[in-house]
Amino acid sequence: MIKYDKIKIDGLDIFYREAGMRNLPAILLLHGFPASSHMFRRLIPALQDRFHLIAPDYPGFGNSSMPAVDEFEYSFDNIANIVGKFIEKMGLEKFGLYLMDYGAPVGFRIAVNEPERIESLIIQNGNAYEEGLREFWIPLKKYWKDPTPENEMELRKFLTLESTIWQYTNGVRDIRSISPDNWNMDQSFLDRPGNDLIQLRLFYDYRTNPPAYPEWQDYMRKHQPPALIVWGKNDLIFPAEGAYPFKNDLENIDFNLLDTGHFALEEDCEVIADKIIRFYDTRVAPTIEAPKAEAR
Repeated sequence: MIKYDKIKIDGLDIFYREAGMRNLPAILLLHGFPASSHMFRRLIPALQDRFHLIAPDYPGFGNSSMPAVDEFEYSFDNIANIVGKFIEKMGLEKFGLYLMDYGAPVGFRIAVNEPERIESLIIQNGNAYEEGLREFWIPLKKYWKDPTPENEMELRKFLTLESTIWQYTNGVRDIRSISPDNWNMDQSFLDRPGNDLIQLRLFYDYRTNPPAYPEWQDYMRKHQPPALIVWGKNDLIFPAEGAYPFKNDLENIDFNLLDTGHFALEEDCEVIADKIIRFYDTRVAPTIEAPKAEAR
C-alpha cells in the first residue's frame, strides 16, 4: 500500500509517497520536470514487495510547498540540500537512486557528497554528459549566456500545455497508451500563480550542471556503483547520445535503450520494474551486506 505524507524541512512541507517494509532495500525516486512523484504511481506498487520506496516532490513541484522566488532559492544545489535533509529525516542510511531528468542533477549532488550511502544508480533519461545536450538545449544555452526578456520568452513556451503534452507523447509507440491525467495534473501545478518564475529560475540554474559533469563522472569512475540504464531512446530532450557515455565510466552496468520517449515509465513501467528486480538480484545484492530486519 502506498502511503502519502508530508514532513517539515526548513519550514517547508515536503510531500512524499512511500511503500514497502523498511527492512527492504531502499530506493529514493527522484522525479523530473514538469512532473512530481506522481510519475512513479505505477512503479511503486510494482516494486513494493521487494523494496522500500520513497518518492518526494521538490519544493515548487507537486504537493510540496511552493514558496515564492524571493522566499526560497530555487537552484539545484538548494533542492539537493532539501532532499539531503529529507533523506536524514526519513532515516535512510543506504539506498539506491532512481534518477530521471531533474532527478539526475539532484541525485548526483547527493551521491558526490555521500558516496558511501549509495548502493546503486537507476538512470532513466537523466543526463550527466555534454553529449546529451543537443538541439533541444539551444534556446536554454542562449538564455544561460544572455538572460534577456526576449530569450526568456522562448523558454516560456516550455511552460505551456502544448509543451507538456509534447513531453509525454513525443517518441512513444502508441499515444493512446499515455493518460491525459499526466499533462493535466502537471499543467495545473505549472499554472499556479508564481510557478512560472520558479521554473524560469531553474531553467537558468541548469547552467550549473554541465560544469559539474566531470565531478559526477569522477564519482562514478571512483566508486563504481552498480548501475541500471533504462533510457527512452526516442527522447529529444535527453537523447540516447547521453546514455552511451555511462558505459565508459561504469563497469557494473546493465544498459538498456527502450523504444519510447522521455517519460519511459508511461509505456514501459512493467518492463522497467522487471529490470530493476533482476538488476538488484544479479548486480546489487552481491555487493552489499544484508540489512537488519526492522518492521515498519
